[in-house]
This record gives sequence, C-alpha cells and structure tokens, in this order.
Amino acid sequence: MNNKSFKEDIFNNFAKLNRGFDLPNRLIQEGSYPVVASTSIKAWHKEFKVKAPGVVTGRSGSLGTVQYIQFDYWPLNTSLYVKDFKGNYPKYVYYFLQTMHLENFNSGAGVPTLNQNHLHKLSIKVPPIEIQKKIAAVLSAYDDLIDNNKHYISLLENMAEGIYREWFVRFRFPGYQQAKFEKGFPSSWKEKKFGEFCTLKRGYDLPNSKIEDGKYPVIASTSIKAYHNAFKAEPPVITTGRSGSLGTVLFTNKQSWPLNTTLYVKDLKGNSPYYVYYTLKNMGLENFNSGAGVPTLNRNHINCIKIRIPDRDIQKEFQAKLTPIFRSTEFLKASSVNLNETKNLLLGRLISGKLSVEDLDIQFPPSML
Repeated sequence: MNNKSFKEDIFNNFAKLNRGFDLPNRLIQEGSYPVVASTSIKAWHKEFKVKAPGVVTGRSGSLGTVQYIQFDYWPLNTSLYVKDFKGNYPKYVYYFLQTMHLENFNSGAGVPTLNQNHLHKLSIKVPPIEIQKKIAAVLSAYDDLIDNNKHYISLLENMAEGIYREWFVRFRFPGYQQAKFEKGFPSSWKEKKFGEFCTLKRGYDLPNSKIEDGKYPVIASTSIKAYHNAFKAEPPVITTGRSGSLGTVLFTNKQSWPLNTTLYVKDLKGNSPYYVYYTLKNMGLENFNSGAGVPTLNRNHINCIKIRIPDRDIQKEFQAKLTPIFRSTEFLKASSVNLNETKNLLLGRLISGKLSVEDLDIQFPPSML
C-alpha cells in the first residue's frame, strides 16, 4: 500500500456543489443540450446553464446516483452539480462522489433530500492531480468497455426486432412468395384469442426484507431489481408490468423470481418464446390500464384480444434465426455485469489509496492530457 501522496482535507476544499436550475416541462424546447435530472438525462433543450464537463448527483427525490456529463448542460433543480472542481480532475471527482454513498446523507422528512451542508466539513483524502488522472483512466477503461457492450447489445436487439417486423408485420418471411394470403394474412396463420396463444400468470410476493443474496434475478415491472437465492420460474422468463409501470416486456433466459408487480408467461403453448416476446412487445400494453389510481394491467382484457398466430414451421425458423442473436446479447450482458463488479471492487481501493497507481505507466488519451 502506498498512499503517502494522499493529503488530508475537507470536502469543501475538494469540490463546490450547487443546486440546479428550474426548468418546467412546458418551457423545454428541443435542442442539443442535455437536461439532467437526479438520476438521468430527462430531455434535450435549446439552452444550457453549465459548461462541460459536468458532474451531477440527485438533490431531491432520488439520491446516490452520480452522472458524468460530457456536453454543456442544464442541471435541474432536483440535482446538485459541481460548480467548482477546485483544481481537481473532473472525472476523478465523478468517481470520488460514487464512493461517498450520498444516499446516506438524506435530510428530508418526506421526500429524500441531500443537504450539501452535511458534506462541507467531511474529512477526506485527496491525491495530486497526476494520480487523480491515473485513477480516472483505470476506471474509465472499464466504463468504456461496458459502454461498448451496450452499443453492441443495442445493435443486436435492433437486428432481432427488425427480423420480427420483416417476417410478421410486413409478411416477408422465408417463402412468402409462394404463400397463399386471405384477407391480407397468410392462410396458414390462425386467428385465436390471446389466452389461447399463451398463459399469463401473476408474479410472486417477495418483500425486500426477505430477499437474500443469490444468483436468481428478481424481476420487477421494468427491470431486474435484485438477485435472490431462490426462483419461481424456469427460463425463458418473459415478463411485463402488471402494476405501477406498464408496457415494458423483458426476456430473461435464467431461472428467475418474477415479482407480484409483473405478469409472466407461464405456458407458451408450443409457440416460440421469441415470437411470444415480440408479440407482447408490440401490443402496446401500456394502453390497457384498468387501475383507477395505480396503473394496472388486467389479464382478462388481454386474453380476449384476437391475434393472428403463424404456423409452427415459420415460428421454428424464426427461433433458429434469433437464437444466436440472443446468445450473443446474453454473453455481452454477462460480460458487462462482470466488468461492473470488477470496477466497483477497484473503485473504493483506488479512491482510498489502498491500491496504488503511482508506478503504473498509463498512456492517456488526448482528452486527458
């Protein structure tokens, strides 16, 4: 361990945080500058308030997420942005703030609120700018690989979606030239109610207090929420939001625990899982809200919808066509999870100085020189 170059200081001498700026939705005009909320870019506006690079974190509502912004931007009033880096390297400040677990500095009685005054006198250790750049370069290398994976995943997902649309929306499936059509549909396709196509089932209760660390995805209405030591559904697990958030359809090729805020496909009834997945994705399920207060998806409404179901031979060809695409996507997603876990292990050790980078010969990209 070599952290002699790290100097004791207080946070107020490291970075100056400022509250973001008001910008009501009605005043947002489409442009090229990101409007940054507490956890993500919300929109793009024609004006900006702060020059890049920027580091932003949540001030109100959602705390703990730290964002690095590469363009001139408009931080919203639900955020805090770094107004003054005090001579420190911006990308290092971004990673440093991630280690502070800002969600623990909640001072709001109702809505979570980050009080920056709690940070001012906090004792910290800061390395010289040369070391800051090296640490940022190491961590950025992982983030760049993860971003590359996201890019390729997006390309593969668009490719698969394109094949579905070409075959089953435009009807240009293999052999379509020889197919007979009746009323605009291939005659071999059968009209059935959705409930005859597959069976949707409500997910299972699992309070946060009962989640125990494991390898099985816990699937909420829009994303994987956690990983648990038990599962309820065998792969492939196809889910969509049942309560709270509607419209998102997920495909998870692992034993999983779909939560009670979801509906999952209990029985494919002999249909291709990929075809079932894309059928659900293209049904506009967000429009089937039956809840008076909380948006709710009613299975009975969906089950009565009449759809055209392709014959099994075409579905088998579709399955064979998409299988290597989905396998590549799954590999890239698993790679990203491993990269992110490794980066997070390094993050605390590098920022604390427990893992030294002083003797590393790092070739910086031009943007860091």
